[in-house]
Amino acid sequence: MADVDDIRIRLEAIAEELADLVMDGLRESIDAGRRDPGPEERRLARARRSVEKAAALLRDGAAD
Repeated sequence: MADVDDIRIRLEAIAEELADLVMDGLRESIDAGRRDPGPEERRLARARRSVEKAAALLRDGAAD
């Protein structure tokens, strides 16, 4: 199922992009003197975890 593999690969790339956005936001927060991540970073981190879960489901499903 090449289509599912392609989607999984794209999801993994999206997860990496989201992780980069989270890190950029955290750096900006630190530079601004904030200690805790803001709501945007938390939202992006949740989205990243969800995308990673979807990719993992597709990866694990390939073994079935």
